[in-house]
Amino acid sequence: MTRLLVFAKAPQAGAVKTRLIPALGADGAAALARAMLDHTLHQALAAGLNAVELCASPAPDDAAWRGVALPAGVELTAQGDGDLGERMDRAMQRAFSLHAGPVLLIGTDCPALDSAHLREAARQLTQHDAVLLPVADGGYVLIGLRAPCPAIFTHMAWSTSSVAAETLRRLAALDLHVWQGPVLHDIDEAADLAHLPAGFKGPKFQAKSPPRPYRTSASSS
Repeated sequence: MTRLLVFAKAPQAGAVKTRLIPALGADGAAALARAMLDHTLHQALAAGLNAVELCASPAPDDAAWRGVALPAGVELTAQGDGDLGERMDRAMQRAFSLHAGPVLLIGTDCPALDSAHLREAARQLTQHDAVLLPVADGGYVLIGLRAPCPAIFTHMAWSTSSVAAETLRRLAALDLHVWQGPVLHDIDEAADLAHLPAGFKGPKFQAKSPPRPYRTSASSS
């Protein structure tokens, strides 16, 4: 069966979802990150795959994770050092070395990603060499492989609009059969808050309105 890796940062104010801080404040951005982490892990467990592993940054024993309650049944590992591609490839290779089946890897920035998407990706991975769920900003929220493939993680321009397209180009160059899922939305910037599902629509996750300019009333003569 499929093993599921979840990449996540500790939801620590000022250190996570920094592009949302102007809209939500540091505490609000961290609260949203924590809510998305919780949502992602519960959806991962609900998918009923072989195992769910949280690949944490910083390491799970770091003080940044203190007080963050994680659901039972989630295995904990550290992402370790290196750029995103190095960390993803290392986690994938470790999973393949310990597990005979295919591996899915997801982030926590896309609350629209649910257990149904995960089950479908796992099903498609029994028929394809790789699976990918792209996001509207040009990246991807899920990638799945049936065997290690370091070439798709090395020297990638991460956090750019070309990540998904370049990943697909590299997979095609390797003659791998790829399934793509529907385009979803990451929540990275203030404009993305419009794509939060209904369960995330509370006031603390709404962008703060800019202050209205102060005007003095003109006195009549």
